[in-house]
Amino acid sequence: MKFPIYFVLKIASFKGKKNSLSQIIVFIGRMSVALGITISLITVATGLGSKNAIKNSLGDFGGEIVIKSFRSNSSYDSSVLDTSSLGVKKIKEIPGVACVQKFITSNGIIRTEDSFSGIIFKGISEDFNRKRFSRFILEGEIPRFSENTLSNDILLSKKIATAINKKLNDSVVVLFSKEEKGKVLYRKFKISGIYKTDIKMIDDLYVLGDIKHARKILGLKNHEIGGIEIYLDEIGKVDTVYLKVQDYIGYKNYAQKISDLFPQILDWIEIFDTNITLIIGIMLLVVVINIVMVLLILIIERTHSIGVLKTLGATNKEIRKIFIGYTLVIMIPGLVIGNMVGLGLLIFQKFFGIIKLDPENYYVSVVPVDLDPFFIVLISFGMLFFSALALVLPSCLISKISPIKAIKYD
Repeated sequence: MKFPIYFVLKIASFKGKKNSLSQIIVFIGRMSVALGITISLITVATGLGSKNAIKNSLGDFGGEIVIKSFRSNSSYDSSVLDTSSLGVKKIKEIPGVACVQKFITSNGIIRTEDSFSGIIFKGISEDFNRKRFSRFILEGEIPRFSENTLSNDILLSKKIATAINKKLNDSVVVLFSKEEKGKVLYRKFKISGIYKTDIKMIDDLYVLGDIKHARKILGLKNHEIGGIEIYLDEIGKVDTVYLKVQDYIGYKNYAQKISDLFPQILDWIEIFDTNITLIIGIMLLVVVINIVMVLLILIIERTHSIGVLKTLGATNKEIRKIFIGYTLVIMIPGLVIGNMVGLGLLIFQKFFGIIKLDPENYYVSVVPVDLDPFFIVLISFGMLFFSALALVLPSCLISKISPIKAIKYD
């Protein structure tokens, strides 16, 4: 065993009486490490959890990638998708693609005797991904649509239902405007299900119904559609699949990632990255400052021991390694405590969802937690690594200590 390592283990296992000041400093250093680890774990786990929860909600509602016609404008009324050069079969064969579904959207207004609400009617068909959407259902069920029969069942968001004072199985009248000046279409629907995604831009507007109604409203032919939504088996594959999809959409259509359809949400998600970096940076700085302080106190406290070691032939480099190693050993209880507290709180939140959020502002109703083992290990080893680097400079004070003066030091 090398001398510095042997000496560090001896010092660490020594149970003799210690200076009260050094005990306080070591305690502060350990608690700062524990606090830094705890806050960093919570920041990363909840930050990543929120990002993934929002992206998953968007993906479960309308797929991770959407294909539309270049003729689409700022209106929510769908333009006819060009299917002549669209390789739907090829898209389905792309690794990572779970399924695709067709849709048509149209502007409308839900009217009651007392109120009204502007909506986007999203026409869906028998290929609708019921499994992914089912987690949003609060009441009722997802209607089953067929190419052979016209269904008047719709899915209404909880927010719209509350705004117009309607409940499950109630009837609603929706007004749609035609291109012909002054012409309005009236359609009566039955609420077969009420959903909630927590995404404000979706819950405020979207009503899901039979695609055949959307075709009649917009005057489209039976085979025509407004777009295709692509569902992936893993959200992490969206960038790779998106590039491959571009080869099969045709020159009259374009593909878009679902997050790009809601730029406000994309901006919100990017804030998480900034906040995570900032908070971890602050915690790292606090930990490094406290650990450097611990090292300096230890050097001052053990000046006599440094003199003895130099007299016995130990080099400055070896003594520096001893003190850096001992300071890092002091951090270990702080790392253990920080991980235990941080992971304990996160696991509790993950399974019991104690802390709630306002979905109007945060797009999630419960603080989500993503316990990624990679980041858990990275935070602990990162703290150790940067602390070790920061200790190199103050440990140079050891080379300035004279053996003769140090032996006399008390």
